[in-house]
Amino acid sequence: MVSVVIPVLDEQDLIDRTLNEVAGVLEAAAGDFEIIVVDDGSKDRTFAKVQEAHQSNPRLKGLRLSRHFGKEAAMLAGLTRARGQAVITMDGDLQHPPDLIPAMLDKWRQGAQIVHGVKASRKYGGRLHRTAARVFNTLFSRIAGFSIVDSSDFKLLDAAIARLLVKNFPEQQRFHRGLSQWVGFRQESVEFIVPERPSGRSRWSVAGLFRYGWNTLTSFTSLPLQLVPVLGIIMLVTAVLLGAEALISRLSGHAISGFATLEVTILFSGSLIMIGLGVVGQYLARIYDEVKRRPVYLVADECGLGSPAAGAPQEPDAST
Repeated sequence: MVSVVIPVLDEQDLIDRTLNEVAGVLEAAAGDFEIIVVDDGSKDRTFAKVQEAHQSNPRLKGLRLSRHFGKEAAMLAGLTRARGQAVITMDGDLQHPPDLIPAMLDKWRQGAQIVHGVKASRKYGGRLHRTAARVFNTLFSRIAGFSIVDSSDFKLLDAAIARLLVKNFPEQQRFHRGLSQWVGFRQESVEFIVPERPSGRSRWSVAGLFRYGWNTLTSFTSLPLQLVPVLGIIMLVTAVLLGAEALISRLSGHAISGFATLEVTILFSGSLIMIGLGVVGQYLARIYDEVKRRPVYLVADECGLGSPAAGAPQEPDAST
């Protein structure tokens, strides 16, 4: 069996087409399959449409979260319920082309345990959106030590890897792209050209991407925290240079720099201190979130799904 996990948010106009196209490809490429749509707190009729689709095809299943928890939480919910020998994660806007699924399955059948969908070109969205995404991916790749440039959440995971990501990674702040690279094992990739959305528009704004990128960076690596001592060294060097300049001016009989130099020095040092405190505060917030151990998501409703897969942690249910 092949499982496909599709997190969605307010996709009532596109969900029927997405399910039909994905199901058609799986029918020919896999035969035995299930499609799990995880509704991440949609305000429209997205989940109602999934329920209707389930009535006509029991292999189309749905999970509705109690509110909007974010894409990472929705994917975790889907991975927890997936029962296939291979699990594919993909977006519900058809910008992850279903036609790529057979090539991913071929790589898996040849022994790959993780197959990454890699963007060969990215023509959708504004230039600022594309630039922000590329800057983040490049920065994260340099910090993490493995490349996620042009990567996506379009991936195939062997069932063993999917269970590993669900059971052995209990952190609250998750990053599916990074974790699936970090675990290692045998990995392959297939390229695809990102098409335009058939309808609607992306829910990601530049500000939203920045928040997501910063949260991901601080939850996946401690490098920003390690930069705080560097800021201190910069301030120390600056203080030494200014002190030397003042001493030389004094010994040579020239007037020592006045209020302008003092103001700049105070503002500069104050800025570095506040930046350092801000970075430390972000990591304290991450620790606080992890220590609370709140559930990553809550389930409000479902159709066609049983209990979580064997070996997966039992998920909380908002309906009980």
